[in-house]
Amino acid sequence: MKQISLDYFKVVLFLLFPSLLLSQEVLEGRTINDDTGAIVPFVNVIEKGTNNGTTSDFEGNFTITVESLPTTLVFSYLGFETQEINVTENSPLTVRFKESAAALDEVIVTGLASSTKRANAANAVASISANELTGVTVQSGMDAALSGKFNGAEIKANSGAPGGGISMRLRGVTSIFGDQQPLFIVDGVYVDNSSISLGNNIVSQAAGGGNPSNTQDDASNRIADIDPEDIANVEILKGASAAAIYGSRAAGGVVIITTKRGKRGDPRTNFSQVIGLRSPTQLLGLRDYTQEQITALGGPNNPTLTDYEAELFDNTVVSTTTRFSTSGANERTDYFFGATHRDEPGLVENTGYKKSSVRLNIGQRFNDWLDLYVTTNYINSQSDRGFFNNGNANRTVGYALAFTYPWEDLFPVDGVYPQGGAGSNVLETVALTTNREEVNRFIGSAKTNIRLLATEIQDLKIVLEGGFDQYTLRTTSIFPSGLTYFRDPTSLGGVSISGTTVNTNYNLSAFLVHNLNLKNGLSFTTQAGSFLQDFDRNTVITVATGLNGSQTNLGQSTNVSTQQIIQPQRDKGFFVQEEINFDDKIIGTIGVRGDKSTNNGDANEMNYYPKANLAVNLHEFDFWTLDAITALKPRIAYGEAGRFPNFNDRFSLMNAQFIDGSSGLSPANLRGNPEIGPERQTELEYGLDLSLFQNRISLEASVYNKKVKDLLIQSQFPTSSGFTTLVVNGGELENRGVELGLNTVIMEKEDFYWHAAFKWWKNKSEVTSLDVPAFTNGGFAASLGQFFIQEGKSATQIIGTYNPDDYTAEEIAQRDPEGDGFFVYGNAEPDFQMSWYNEINFKNFDFTFLWHWKKGGDNINLSTLLYDLAGTTWDYNDTGLDPNGQLTNGQYRASQAFVNPDPYIEDAGYLKLREVGLFYSLPNGLIKYADNIKVGVSGRNLINIFDYNSYDPEVSNFGNNVLANNVEVTPYPASKFVNFHLNVNF
Repeated sequence: MKQISLDYFKVVLFLLFPSLLLSQEVLEGRTINDDTGAIVPFVNVIEKGTNNGTTSDFEGNFTITVESLPTTLVFSYLGFETQEINVTENSPLTVRFKESAAALDEVIVTGLASSTKRANAANAVASISANELTGVTVQSGMDAALSGKFNGAEIKANSGAPGGGISMRLRGVTSIFGDQQPLFIVDGVYVDNSSISLGNNIVSQAAGGGNPSNTQDDASNRIADIDPEDIANVEILKGASAAAIYGSRAAGGVVIITTKRGKRGDPRTNFSQVIGLRSPTQLLGLRDYTQEQITALGGPNNPTLTDYEAELFDNTVVSTTTRFSTSGANERTDYFFGATHRDEPGLVENTGYKKSSVRLNIGQRFNDWLDLYVTTNYINSQSDRGFFNNGNANRTVGYALAFTYPWEDLFPVDGVYPQGGAGSNVLETVALTTNREEVNRFIGSAKTNIRLLATEIQDLKIVLEGGFDQYTLRTTSIFPSGLTYFRDPTSLGGVSISGTTVNTNYNLSAFLVHNLNLKNGLSFTTQAGSFLQDFDRNTVITVATGLNGSQTNLGQSTNVSTQQIIQPQRDKGFFVQEEINFDDKIIGTIGVRGDKSTNNGDANEMNYYPKANLAVNLHEFDFWTLDAITALKPRIAYGEAGRFPNFNDRFSLMNAQFIDGSSGLSPANLRGNPEIGPERQTELEYGLDLSLFQNRISLEASVYNKKVKDLLIQSQFPTSSGFTTLVVNGGELENRGVELGLNTVIMEKEDFYWHAAFKWWKNKSEVTSLDVPAFTNGGFAASLGQFFIQEGKSATQIIGTYNPDDYTAEEIAQRDPEGDGFFVYGNAEPDFQMSWYNEINFKNFDFTFLWHWKKGGDNINLSTLLYDLAGTTWDYNDTGLDPNGQLTNGQYRASQAFVNPDPYIEDAGYLKLREVGLFYSLPNGLIKYADNIKVGVSGRNLINIFDYNSYDPEVSNFGNNVLANNVEVTPYPASKFVNFHLNVNF
């Protein structure tokens, strides 16, 4: 009876509405990877010209009902080329996707648990692929691999010492006393990037001069531990509008690193071997002495001159990098294993860098609603950095070299070194001292997606993620008692320093992510969740003096002292965000993050960081008819981010002290502030993205206005209280900047491809408000050049004292209108920076190079000052600096020392060939089991053009985390590298 009724219903329906039954077609099919045959799930399927659409399931299957045939279906998925298929008959479809390198680059982070196509992004987010990072030449560490590769950044190597060490600022100055560095995240792990003092000040007495900073040990920073060969891509969130999702840790920007994972298809194995040659970028040479000048400096008649700079630095050393990796994937499991061993001797004897890194990443899809992805990385490294940079006892190598005369004989006799007129013997220091960092580090993460709901128009999932970063840093500094400057019985008698830092970070987060795709073209991505981040650092430095004979054991000494610094911090909060997309035409995002931290004066106070942005793809609208313009997207973004106070800003510190023979405590100079809060940053960014001629030419332009308020400022405190300083939130500054990027495919033929990319950027800062009197910061003294934090002026202006007798009253009134006794002599901020990247492929040859131009920006060159004071400067006898034409360059500069710092404030601009590589791929089949063999030669920093009067303008005496990263004091010289490559794929 039921069957008769159903058939009767069909007949009636056919007679009344024949077109309805005859025209509808149900189409089925499957989406797969054309290269590997693997499933491509969750592909968007749209009937072209309509709002009718669906999504393929986890197995790649899809079903869509269309009004009639023929019709055209559009298939799109991130990371693959969009497919349009004309369907003329109802039969199962197999849609084959090809991976698109361009499309893969388009996927960028927009939330803590989401991403989007770059074509829809409203923020300027820089992306660096694995090929750009390490495809041209081998990199010593992650830090150096970033230089010149994205706009909006100021990156400089602090010195040429092995083992890394950089300063990085994104979009200008973001703090006066706070950390300038961005937040680094590796596979969801908040990794530590600290530089930790080795405790060498007891010997160098660097902090015994005008600057008490403990950052003068030339320590490396820990992001150098990351092996760049493991990295798949890097995304840089430069401004608060993009970085707001990371709240109070994002004022300096965010660098998001994603490591490699296996791809579906046959397992892939790669072996590479690199042999490199390291040599000095340049040597400064000897002063061209006359006998009269030698005699005036206390030298003998007709001496034999020894170039001790060449003895120390004029070396070519051989480095090796060995790399093995294997990876693969099927429908349920993917894996990646990589191991690297690097051995890089330094230019200077007994210095160098060795690192071994092992990584294993595994992903597992258990079923259609649960997956898990786990990353693990173990790093072991040893860096012997030498004894360089500032020192006030003439004991560091560079400092003593300035006061070492070439007629001295410093070579050992029967193993015994002579004293040396500088107070120390540079050859002895290099041969006998040790300054070592050893790191054991483990970084791991786990991420799981639990799909709770999946229908034709929506899905809901839980994203759980955890990260762990722990390292043990052991620092060892040994200054044997046999050193000539310890022969005096009143001296320290030998020093042994042992430091241990155990740093443990972990972070946990849980998010709900809901996607809703309506048939009217609207789609919504909603995410909400919470997080917990815990950071704990424990540093113990033990110093032993008065070593017994040749012993270096801490216990074999006369005196032992210990310093311990414990820095715990716990942050927690939430993040909520809504992304709205109308048919890829109008895309908007709004969100807010809330943070609270134990570093704040009120650890329970929640700080909120909102964000909002809007992008309009004009080319997606029906009215668009300009075929030459492939894409045109105006965009606007607003966001807020912050920076936590330093750990000790809320506490009144105490010093250990003996009181009447008993151990006790006395107040330190810093008074704790229970009301201290984070620095807050707001940014408004405007941008325009333009593509021409099917993306052969693309332009990205951004302008921004970044304001930082509640600056952490050290203010004076009444000494009657027992303290002298108090950290307050007491100022505002502003950064304005422009960033331009141009990508072009100059030529594309069957056997020839040429791609070029240009980047240009500039930034200007201004202190817009200051709640305390103007003050100097950085450097050593105003007579040598310092920053001057002054309302209405640049945060990076360099000022100094002057001799009033050398200027008229009118000149003084013009150059020193405030009457504070300072002239402005320069500015550390570059006028602009520009990079030019080229990739040329001809048949089996690949030729790639990167030029980097930094225009302007000043350094305080105190290395030249020391050499001038000693009369040993390489250009001492040259002329041209003295306005009166009477003194040589060295005489003139020395005559101005400690009064007028102008001669030592120098233009630190440069033009550098950062990277260049030429590779040849041997014909396939040449070796039976090898898929591809590539050989090549590459170089780093082979061409360096600058007028700066030292080894390299990229230098910082004060390490990587302070405002004054432009002060030079006798650093480890910079190097250039030539590398020979063999790369084999199996």
